[in-house]
Amino acid sequence: MAASYTEDDIKSLDWKEHIRLRPGMYIGKLADGSSPEDGIYILLKEVIDNSIDEYVMGYGKEIHVNIDEEGRAEIRDFGRGIPLGKLMDCAAKINTGAKYDSEAFKKSVGLNGVGIKAVNALSIFFEIQAWRDGETKSIEFSKGEVVDEVKKPRKDDGVNGTRIAFDIDRTIFPQRTKYRERFVEKMCRYYSYLNPGLCIVYNGKKFKSKHGLLDLLKEELDEEMLYDPITLAGPDIDISFTSTTSSSEDYYTFVNGQHTTQGGTHLAAFREAVVKVLRDFFKKQYDPSDIRAGLSAAISLRVVEPVFESQTKTKLGSTNITPEGETIRTFVLNFLKEHLDNYLHKHPETAEAILKRILVAERERKDLKGIKKLARDRARKAKVHNKKLRDCRAHLDTKHKRRKETTVFITEGDSASGSITKSRDVETQAVFSLRGKPLNSYGLTKKIVYENEEFNLLQHALNIEDGLDGLRFNNVVIATDADVDGMHIRLLLLTFFLQFFPEMVREGHLYILQTPLFRVRNKKKTFYCYDDKEREDAVKECGKAAEITRFKGLGEISPDEFKFMIGPDMRLDPVAMEEGKTLKEMLAFYMGKNTPDRQLYIIDNLREDVNTAEV
Repeated sequence: MAASYTEDDIKSLDWKEHIRLRPGMYIGKLADGSSPEDGIYILLKEVIDNSIDEYVMGYGKEIHVNIDEEGRAEIRDFGRGIPLGKLMDCAAKINTGAKYDSEAFKKSVGLNGVGIKAVNALSIFFEIQAWRDGETKSIEFSKGEVVDEVKKPRKDDGVNGTRIAFDIDRTIFPQRTKYRERFVEKMCRYYSYLNPGLCIVYNGKKFKSKHGLLDLLKEELDEEMLYDPITLAGPDIDISFTSTTSSSEDYYTFVNGQHTTQGGTHLAAFREAVVKVLRDFFKKQYDPSDIRAGLSAAISLRVVEPVFESQTKTKLGSTNITPEGETIRTFVLNFLKEHLDNYLHKHPETAEAILKRILVAERERKDLKGIKKLARDRARKAKVHNKKLRDCRAHLDTKHKRRKETTVFITEGDSASGSITKSRDVETQAVFSLRGKPLNSYGLTKKIVYENEEFNLLQHALNIEDGLDGLRFNNVVIATDADVDGMHIRLLLLTFFLQFFPEMVREGHLYILQTPLFRVRNKKKTFYCYDDKEREDAVKECGKAAEITRFKGLGEISPDEFKFMIGPDMRLDPVAMEEGKTLKEMLAFYMGKNTPDRQLYIIDNLREDVNTAEV
């Protein structure tokens, strides 16, 4: 019998109910904080963005960010402070804010009046307080509902500004969710680079930049610069770039202070404009890939009423610099045509270094041409006969609704790949099987990627030969055994990606799969434990009848059990660059010749795990 469909079936949710029911629409991934793209960082950012906008308007030179061990975040700025009579509206009335008036906040990030309301609705504790001209007022919420409100402003000699404190609601986020210090520190550093002169104090540590994007570029560069970075600035645009010996392109793009990790129209405009200006300057139609080879650039644009492709604002969709004005494409091209051309005429040594880099890239491309053709022919044949890749239906480079979930597991051996293959979600999860240990690619040229069958097939499976624009999987997951051999394979794969495709790491696509060390169960319950603490807790839960199994390899885990390990509760460790070390230094230390430094490091960090050691 068909269900009835009446007026009673039509429901309207209030603002907080909708945010709590569909949090992903507002903050992206409800993950545990192990990736910088996770929702808890979006919540933090929504609050800090409001303070940044105050600084941009000329109010408050310091922002304090504190996160305690329990995960409570508190942000205090010293701007003008939210008008006390509008405190409730700003915290709990959707589509309310000053930023609709482009005169008040002409080029701000948060334009839709949703930001801190989402933080409020998704927090078990949320408090907002403002100080203005000797008075203060505060309101406390829980899950968007008022818990306590100071109805009338009271006298207070606190400095003008706004304070927001919140604890996330762990009935919505995973229980193990926590802020990772390195991601919050990077966020603070980036804010300081984009706002020279601003001081951000995070848990007592100060972040301040004098040279802006130039400081950012110098910190992020892993390779040796071939010439001093070119820094160009104008109304609504700042650019800093240089070239390295790397074959990849690296971009750090921002719109109104928002880090657009997925680029957008401003990045496309810059890539096109650089090619055109350098072709005109050198009076030769060089291949675009040769001109941009090894290019590392930081680009910041200020746009009136920017249009982003999602609430999390990671990709710019705007085509115009202002709603009525010239296009972003024309604006960037005209800016570079004038300023980059002038710079190169004034700095002939830089122009010469750029030309040398283009000619090297051109020679390398031509040398690889024959090898690439053979490699492509081999890859085409392998598509018919090779069983290395068990593909999925959805892919990142399509418009599939689940494209962001797409994951490929890189495994070693038939047993492990067989278990994952049987238990995977065929819609979004693929498996690529390695045959034994891959080659140590440290110090080798990109030629090896085409000559080595394993690397070539992996490159084609991911579709990254020409950069990440065609990447077929959002998450590339290394899934190896938790033993010495598995660790060695993991290091060899990391070396391959860092050596030839470092942007995979920089853009947050590369992960390590955490697999449980133990299974603890009784007749009623089963627990998968990833460390000794979890094992001890599971044993207490199961009691005397607890049966403990120690997993030694992925091949021992049955397909049914793998469903849990690669399902919604899958634990992934994002691969991140080690702070304070360049890519070159890192690879040389871990994968180069056996140096005394590495021997000492191993001796200093050697430990025996008493609980899991085998007799």
